[in-house]
Amino acid sequence: MKKFIILMFFCILIAPSWASGKLNVAATVPNMGMLAREIGGNKVNVTVMTPPDRDAHYLEARPSMMAALRRADLVAAVGAELEIGWLPAAIRGANNPRVQTGRTGYFEGAAHIELIETGQAADRSKGDVHPAGNPHFDLDPVKLAKVGHALAQRMASMDTENASYYRQNALEFESKVEERIDRWMEEASADGVLPYHGDANYLFRRLGIPIYDTIEVLPGIPPTASHLRSLVRDLRGKEGIITYIIFQPSRGPEFMSGQLGWPVHRLPAQVPVEAEAKGYFEMIDRWVEALSGN
Repeated sequence: MKKFIILMFFCILIAPSWASGKLNVAATVPNMGMLAREIGGNKVNVTVMTPPDRDAHYLEARPSMMAALRRADLVAAVGAELEIGWLPAAIRGANNPRVQTGRTGYFEGAAHIELIETGQAADRSKGDVHPAGNPHFDLDPVKLAKVGHALAQRMASMDTENASYYRQNALEFESKVEERIDRWMEEASADGVLPYHGDANYLFRRLGIPIYDTIEVLPGIPPTASHLRSLVRDLRGKEGIITYIIFQPSRGPEFMSGQLGWPVHRLPAQVPVEAEAKGYFEMIDRWVEALSGN
């Protein structure tokens, strides 16, 4: 009897919750939550584990994350070690076999696209590097649409009854991107950009905007006075814009703007927690407006 009770408890633990309802998705960041919501539609419940105004590099595992993961059938993560500081610990704390790394219920978007800035040595003296590549693909709508197809396939494999629904939603999201991409590329006309960090490098490349340098000395390392002076010397006489994300310090960007006379833009990298595709496209519109050089 004792063995039977243990077996029944284990079966309940690993049983998919969508067998009696919707697929429960725990998204690591709001952009992945938006994508899961677009692909899953009314067949999923989406919980976003981090707020849009925090840097996902530097969070810690929290009880609310573990609670979301404990209920989840599927984790929708960015990957490429963006969440390495907290997601593995939160998954361990959740004690949910369905969402362990390597299981069907664990999904990383970065595994389904070609990353940029790969091959960096895992050397902490060189800053907050990601040997697998730059993880911030979610600001490139084209890359995100490709991840959407992979996410649809994963949902379809977990919920075969609604497989065509998920795949159709992925196609529709891609179509919305295709409707806008030519306009975005035409309107983004800045000579170059000086970002604080590499958060939007995928978007800059997609839109054909040269990246001069970064205000950070190295990824995750704040600018020094000597670094800023060096940037001023290198960039004086050129035209461009300066960007930084809402959770990044303004002092360096504002100093560079004052020295170079370039416009500076404080921009979001993530949509609001409950946003759908409309909110994501509005965020990209803000970036494109900034990259118009105004």
